Amino acid sequence: MEGKLTTHVLDTANGCPAAGMTIELWKLEENRYQKVSSHTTNADGRTDSPLLIAEAMITGNYELLFMAGDYFAQQTDVLPTPPFLDIIPIRFGIAEATSHYHVPLLASPWSYSTYRGS
Repeated sequence: MEGKLTTHVLDTANGCPAAGMTIELWKLEENRYQKVSSHTTNADGRTDSPLLIAEAMITGNYELLFMAGDYFAQQTDVLPTPPFLDIIPIRFGIAEATSHYHVPLLASPWSYSTYRGS
């Protein structure tokens, strides 16, 4: 089985998928992060393709950066400047390159949570 990394974002403030949010994937290499890719969520709050798949799925430490401040600024004009939450980082490890890692984000302008999904 080929491993893959996926994500999706739910806008808990508005009760909908977070369409149009920019997400960056970074990998820790030699004590510094290297940018792997950048994506934008679709109407379902997901990326159109996995963030990593097949040979690109390498064990190690990663970070997803969710550009929540920009997203929520487009949803409403009543956010403070600067926003309470701007870029939301989620650091995680991939221990099994043949597994499916799903890292969802549930976010509002004031809070967020994540978990390892399936």
